[in-house]
Amino acid sequence: MSVAASIERKLVQGLDLMHLEVINESGNHNVPPGAESHFKVVVVADEFDGERLLARHRRINALLAEELAGDVHALAIHAYTAEEWRRRFGATPLSPPCLGGEKRALTPGTSSPRR
Repeated sequence: MSVAASIERKLVQGLDLMHLEVINESGNHNVPPGAESHFKVVVVADEFDGERLLARHRRINALLAEELAGDVHALAIHAYTAEEWRRRFGATPLSPPCLGGEKRALTPGTSSPRR
């Protein structure tokens, strides 16, 4: 599994996300072609409501501890509540992160993926 995919999977599983972007910025740095060492994540979750920015970053860092101890050299975190996102970027509808389609197991008797 790629580092980007691992980051996405862990954030989707660890947070109740309204929007997620995982951007590999390694190409902007002096690293070998194809490297996965520098990332930016844009995370929108209402569960951040009432949390200071440092607490949000600590939560994300804890979810990605394995990646940060290994391949990831730098991680830029942009963490917002839905209201903060709307105030900053407007009313553009947010898209929930992809849950992997058939790769995610469905809860028996529903069309909702298990979390």
